[in-house]
Amino acid sequence: MATLSNLLRLVPLQLAELPSHPALKLSMHQERGRETSRASETQLQSIDPQTTTQTLNGSEPHTPEADGCPPILSFIKAILDDAVVFIDDTLPTTFGPHSIKSSTPAKTRVELLQRKISAKELSKVDWQGSKVPRHPPDNVASEAWYARRSCHVNDRAKGTANFSEFDYGLRIDHCQHEGDYTPEVYDTFKVLDWKIPDALDKVESDFADYQNLTMSTVFEMCHKLPFPLSTRVFPVLVITATTGEQDFIVVQLPVEIGTIQEAFYSNGRNLKEGSSALKRKRPILGKYTSIERCVLRPISNEIEWTMATTSDAKGWLPMWMQKLGVPGAVAKDVGFLMDWIREKRKAEPLEGGA
Repeated sequence: MATLSNLLRLVPLQLAELPSHPALKLSMHQERGRETSRASETQLQSIDPQTTTQTLNGSEPHTPEADGCPPILSFIKAILDDAVVFIDDTLPTTFGPHSIKSSTPAKTRVELLQRKISAKELSKVDWQGSKVPRHPPDNVASEAWYARRSCHVNDRAKGTANFSEFDYGLRIDHCQHEGDYTPEVYDTFKVLDWKIPDALDKVESDFADYQNLTMSTVFEMCHKLPFPLSTRVFPVLVITATTGEQDFIVVQLPVEIGTIQEAFYSNGRNLKEGSSALKRKRPILGKYTSIERCVLRPISNEIEWTMATTSDAKGWLPMWMQKLGVPGAVAKDVGFLMDWIREKRKAEPLEGGA
């Protein structure tokens, strides 16, 4: 069995644990409150807080940054490597059955699985000795993981979708599309992202298994919950890649961005600047980790869609009560995507790709 990853955890990534970015440098500088030289101050003041793309041209992507942040390519590869191992090896051998559900209008049934990772197990995580070192958290609670697996006929037909449509709906613009097909999501606010030069991933031999990388787009995923529950906002770091001609992976990790001025909900900026009453509500900040992988099986001509997640919606809702609703919600997402694809294809063909 593979060791537990220090990255695929419910412990939010901190700013210093993310690859270097101008907005993060500015925020960390203000947070530390340290004195800087006049030259450093001039450099920081020249950063436009609204410029949210960090381009790596001319940098050494595998070399540790001067500010101690992890190099971007090592960071991406470590997360993708851990995620692939989790879906392909860890999940099949450590998760137990939960139930099988239908998810209209999807034609297939959805297999649900579960696993509890105890605090004792998590205490053995090598936080600092892994490829991307992290600061060990003071306290680590157990993680309740739920997973689903469904197999879909590779066809552009009612109740299913072809691989290109899956790629378009799940990998391309992942957060925006998730907001489109999930009824309870009322906003997907893009905070910042890192741009990967087009040729960079092609010349790196270490990335032979990954193409079409999108790096760490930070989104605030906003969910409305039934009364009397407050709205929830989940700040996530998103990494996507193709892992072959007919398979791809999507990873979402919790991240702490409350001190970044580019954030909208995490720092309370929405309270005054929200464009609607719903968006001006004070949300509760939750956290979740999720890994999704789609693989086209050529022999059966079926697309195997696997997703695993662990979450904590916070607030006064106890964890045992949260657990009751997760399996059903996880299964419903399959039907939501199929319905969205059906409606979208009426207007235009849905094409994935780079």
